[in-house]
Amino acid sequence: MRLYVEPTGSSTAVDEPQVDDPLVDALAALCRSLVDVTVHTLDARDVDLTVSQYRILALLVSQGPVRVVDLATTLHVHPSTVTRACDRLVRRELVARRTGESDRRVSWLSLTVAGRELVSEVDRRRSAEIRRLVAVTGLAPDAELVGALEALVTAAGEPDERQWRQGWERRVDVAS
Repeated sequence: MRLYVEPTGSSTAVDEPQVDDPLVDALAALCRSLVDVTVHTLDARDVDLTVSQYRILALLVSQGPVRVVDLATTLHVHPSTVTRACDRLVRRELVARRTGESDRRVSWLSLTVAGRELVSEVDRRRSAEIRRLVAVTGLAPDAELVGALEALVTAAGEPDERQWRQGWERRVDVAS
């Protein structure tokens, strides 16, 4: 029985030839920059949280409550990895864990009120920084660019911003 799903095709293959692709290079640099924005946003909140732990919190916004095994599948890691990370988040009272009613071997994870507030604040601060960066560039909204970025988000299997924000409204999470 497979507990998690291996990703199809490697997005991090090291044996692929390096091609001078300006679009890929620009997106890779943008990705690094946006991860840095998230890290600085977490640092400004003065929380001792890794980007991986924050990723779990963000996934619980759009998917939670969710079983540990399903979260591991989404993250392409073994369930024990998610369990360890969530142990830390439970101790910090950012995530609540409950046992399944019909099968006590199954653990369900959801955001606590504190976890929800943290993700909301980080999202607000990160969005403000991204708005600032866009304003600095002087870029005007461009439907073609926005469409291309949305297509990349979809190809990555991520919810778009509208769908992600709707996750906030649909979720009734357990408060600790």
